[in-house]
Amino acid sequence: MKVNLMAHLVAGYPNQKASQEAARALARGGATYLEVQFPFSDPSADGPAIQAACTQALEAGFKVAKGWELVSGFRQEFPSIRVFVMSYASIVVARGVEAFVAEAARQGVGLIIPDLIPGADEGLFEAGRAAGVPIVPVIVPTVSPTRLKELLALKPEWVYTAIRTGITGVHTTLTPDLEFFLSGLHAQTKVLAGFGIDSPDQVRALAPRAHAVVVGSAFVRTLSQAWKEDLPEDKRLQLVSQRLTAQARSLSEV
Repeated sequence: MKVNLMAHLVAGYPNQKASQEAARALARGGATYLEVQFPFSDPSADGPAIQAACTQALEAGFKVAKGWELVSGFRQEFPSIRVFVMSYASIVVARGVEAFVAEAARQGVGLIIPDLIPGADEGLFEAGRAAGVPIVPVIVPTVSPTRLKELLALKPEWVYTAIRTGITGVHTTLTPDLEFFLSGLHAQTKVLAGFGIDSPDQVRALAPRAHAVVVGSAFVRTLSQAWKEDLPEDKRLQLVSQRLTAQARSLSEV
């Protein structure tokens, strides 16, 4: 079964060249969407693998301009794959919400900013509507019915659903209550569902209840392990490409 896979990577990890090759590998492996995280020093929901990747990218000199450079190169090479930039409020607000959205419009990408929520979003959703940039709200299964109704009234094309509370990177078990919640939401919008997805069995169970399955920490761990091999950089890049392509394929064809 071919499923829609949203593959998450950290821009600039472990360096710019490796993150560019990782993006290509995920595309070759069958990713339908690419979620590019712009690293931030104090993420609110990222697990150990992504936190460590963000820290290393920042220590290696990551700048937001480099993130847009990665996005631009990927969009030119893989124009059919939809890209979303994920980051946090501090980065967006520091550069100006309208300016950040305008850059997203120029790049042809959507935005996922978990800590800028409708009603307390510094004008993000309004700026997105004005610029034609999809702003994807983030919810958890414990969201109240009233709040969910408010979010769906915004008519977002996609809703990012963190399928449990807490941090990413911990294996998630799909419970009957979760499956019921996702099925109901899936009937109303395009659900991007993830947090702790790392196996084909999970993808197979989740796929019928979501538009796309999101995988992040599992890819970051694979990249990290490949990059630690005692090899010349060109060989490590080849290893990164091989392993991530194979892993993405195993999760997109279940």
